Amino acid sequence: MPVPLPRLIVEALELEFRLHKLWSAPDPDALVKQVAGDVRAIATGVNILAEGVNFPVTGDFMAKFPKLEIVANLGVGYDNIDAKWAAANKIAVTNTPDVLTEETADTAFGLLLNAVRQFSAAERYLRAGKWQERAFPLTASLRGRTLGVFGMGRIGKAIARRAEGFGLNIVYHSRRKAPDVLYPYCASLLELAKACDILMVVVPGGPETRNAVNAEALEALGPDGILVNIARGTVVDEKALVAALQKGVILTAGLDVFADEPNVPQELIAMDHVVLLPHVGSASHVTRDAMARLVVDNLLAWRDGKPLLTPVS
Repeated sequence: MPVPLPRLIVEALELEFRLHKLWSAPDPDALVKQVAGDVRAIATGVNILAEGVNFPVTGDFMAKFPKLEIVANLGVGYDNIDAKWAAANKIAVTNTPDVLTEETADTAFGLLLNAVRQFSAAERYLRAGKWQERAFPLTASLRGRTLGVFGMGRIGKAIARRAEGFGLNIVYHSRRKAPDVLYPYCASLLELAKACDILMVVVPGGPETRNAVNAEALEALGPDGILVNIARGTVVDEKALVAALQKGVILTAGLDVFADEPNVPQELIAMDHVVLLPHVGSASHVTRDAMARLVVDNLLAWRDGKPLLTPVS
């Protein structure tokens, strides 16, 4: 285990396996050399779920363990793992989808409502005693808007279901057209941004999506546009976003993720109309426990020669 993971995972794995905690070893490199020939599994997690520790499970790291068969990841995103190298070397990779879908979709829609109606700013207004002086200013509305979902996977579909209940029009863009989705499909992200005034970012992180939401996409979103990102901070060009918000290129944003967590650009913090959350998309006791259990269950299934529950394709 190269990073500190939740107690549920640590305790369960200590009962079932011989667990080597790299993150607590006095000399991690020495421990790797000592146990490399025996290690058959790695349990890891994205940094937000591993006490902020960022430890990329690279091909070079996996190559140190000649008997390695599986890398079990805490988190639906697995950009912390070189999954292509793992696949090429017949090493399975698992993640924790499904169990966090509804929680993350709730967070995404909460961010959207907060951003469009400025609820956070309104609460600060009340607490500061300003309501006694005058009413809080009128805000934008969800009425008549179109939601563009960038990444129509499990979470994207869950967000779209919520959007239907709020009367929003829905369009989407993914790497390929989803056969079970009836919403209009846009062939590119730029086409999606032009077709909507709420851009919901739900795609995985990694090199393929780095800075995908750039200045051109933000300009296409327009002056009434709202950006919501609950995916990875790296998907959005943060400098371009700051500039777009400062210049009024878009209306506002709701962000749960950032490019260099937990460091958030001071320019974003200074904007009272932008809603910022500390990466809490799936952060409830119920959901995080379910995610932790899925990490353990994948490893138990592997050990017992059973099919993996949630393998990364």
